Amino acid sequence: MYRLFGDFDVAEEAVQQAVVEALYTWRRTGLPERPAAWLQVAARNNGLDLVRRAAREAQTLGRMPRGADFASDADLDAGGGSDDRLALLFACCHPALAVEARLALTLRAVIGLTTAQISRAFLVRESTLAQRIVRAKRKIVDASISLRVPEPALLDARLDDVLTVVYLMYNEAFVSTGTRAHDHDLGCV
Repeated sequence: MYRLFGDFDVAEEAVQQAVVEALYTWRRTGLPERPAAWLQVAARNNGLDLVRRAAREAQTLGRMPRGADFASDADLDAGGGSDDRLALLFACCHPALAVEARLALTLRAVIGLTTAQISRAFLVRESTLAQRIVRAKRKIVDASISLRVPEPALLDARLDDVLTVVYLMYNEAFVSTGTRAHDHDLGCV
């Protein structure tokens, strides 16, 4: 969702709303044929609503927000959208961010682990980790870092971080802090 909206907060809010909608809707109507596509379309629509609402508020105040490069509907395939998680995984491991910050940000934004789960993995206080994530998001915005798949020549430089994220993701699923192991859906990538 970040690729569509260019804002972590909008993307995170949109996905969270989609999950809540899925909980209510799927209980009534049953599981859709393609749950991931359903969630992606719902999150995209929620994100568009959030962006439109923000634009209306900004217009009312007489100013427009910094523009994001929005993807068109053509960017999402007819089957409910492409899956950008692997691309975002590499993109969040941007070398301009400190190692701890990019790993924490990737685990939060791409994998969907909670701040508590990530802080346990790094053996740091939850408030410390939350600040790392906030600073990483701020640096991405302030430095205008483009979260896109890097050129093939640059992939090797990010591979260690990506593999570390994958290791921590599966470690969290194995250790299963706070829930039963089968309650996790960490097979994101």
